[in-house]
Amino acid sequence: MTDGTLRRFTVSLPAVLMDELDRRIVARGYDSRSELVRDLIRGQLVRDEWEKLDGDVHGVLTICYDHHRRELKDRLHRIQHRDYVHILCSTHVHLDHDNCLETIILRGTPAEIEKMALAIRGLKGVVFSELVRAAVPGA
Repeated sequence: MTDGTLRRFTVSLPAVLMDELDRRIVARGYDSRSELVRDLIRGQLVRDEWEKLDGDVHGVLTICYDHHRRELKDRLHRIQHRDYVHILCSTHVHLDHDNCLETIILRGTPAEIEKMALAIRGLKGVVFSELVRAAVPGA
């Protein structure tokens, strides 16, 4: 995608937007405006890839759930064993007496992964669910 050569360009921003950009640099621990802007661009490119791509992409689904909830583990397993998404690996951690945290690394089409994430998110007893979308922009 790139030969590693850096190119410079100038961007003009209203003062309010520049102030917000500078606040984010500090809040997120970036070394420079350039690093933050590169990160924002990469994030948008991944979102664009997910919107246009018909082939496989990857994602990480993070969920927290009450493991005492009746039949929840069976429902989670049934959803994960469907054929439309490949589970590459998962990690299960006991947070406390009642709650578990799982990360599930997935491969499939964007629509398939989104469908699985929605199915899991909608289960009673799932208290948190977030899908991180991954793609190699321009690949």
